[in-house]
Amino acid sequence: MSRVVAITGASGGIGRAAAREFARRGDRLALLARGEAGLAGAAAEVRELGAEVLTIPIDMADPDRVEAAVARIEEELGPIAVWVNVAFTSVFARFDDITPAEYRRATEVSYLGYVYATMSVLKRMRARDAGTIVQVGSALAYRGIPLQTAYCGAKHAIQGFHESLRCELLHERSPIRVTMVQMPALNTPQFSWVLSRLPQHPQPVPPIYQPEVAARAILYAADHPRRREYWVGASTVATLAANALVPGVLDRYLGRTGFASQQTGDLRIDGDPVNLWEPADGPGGRDFGARGVFDDRAHAHSPQQWLAQHYPQLAAAGALLAGGLAVLGLARRR
Repeated sequence: MSRVVAITGASGGIGRAAAREFARRGDRLALLARGEAGLAGAAAEVRELGAEVLTIPIDMADPDRVEAAVARIEEELGPIAVWVNVAFTSVFARFDDITPAEYRRATEVSYLGYVYATMSVLKRMRARDAGTIVQVGSALAYRGIPLQTAYCGAKHAIQGFHESLRCELLHERSPIRVTMVQMPALNTPQFSWVLSRLPQHPQPVPPIYQPEVAARAILYAADHPRRREYWVGASTVATLAANALVPGVLDRYLGRTGFASQQTGDLRIDGDPVNLWEPADGPGGRDFGARGVFDDRAHAHSPQQWLAQHYPQLAAAGALLAGGLAVLGLARRR
């Protein structure tokens, strides 16, 4: 039976790739984003896969419009079974080079947009005691890096918000599930449209993964939401482990390497699109698609992701194997 799945930030990047994954499952989709050109492209892709789709151009920083969008989705498609928060915007710059207005804008979209959407959809899920909310995070929800104070601050805030809300739902013994998916560096259009004051073109810190890796993780999390969070990519696991064990060492390492590793070496071109205030894929813009400009360096698969999703079965198989070997060894001694 098809579900109603709503995805914010669906015009490009992770949200766009996730829409295709849910469409292949036969779900009915509500796609929300500011960029109308990107939304039209995303809608065409999921229709080709046979999915029913509703597109809603929206700025997720406006709580009244978010509430109206959620009401419209439920009226036109039906009760929302899965809500996926992805939408964000940011600024690539030293902290001193970001204005208060830019910081506020990045925070309103990237953090409060998650909060407003969760508020609106959760009250409807509570009324029917059913539903799943997936918060798309990042390794940077735990580990801040230079040149991304606005983004890291927002992701840290989402992490705290997610944990608090999850505790409240557990206290209530609610059947509604919230889970978070912590992403690695991804090849998305972010690096072609983010407001940047760096001298060189920005890039994700290698290793880089394709957005389809993230999309498959989101689909799995939506289907298995009891786990509090998922880590995607070996680099995410390594970063979070290092941050837990030797955070001071990681501070110094990133202080030395974090500036160069986030720039390509090619000078940034004045006049590049900027999506902080207006969508780069809106009227007069173009459809950027799901992938960015780093195809030749991006991994299409993550073995770690498969292991993370199957570790209970692997642990059980390991326990059975160990038990069998123990019994065999005892039999031989006898």
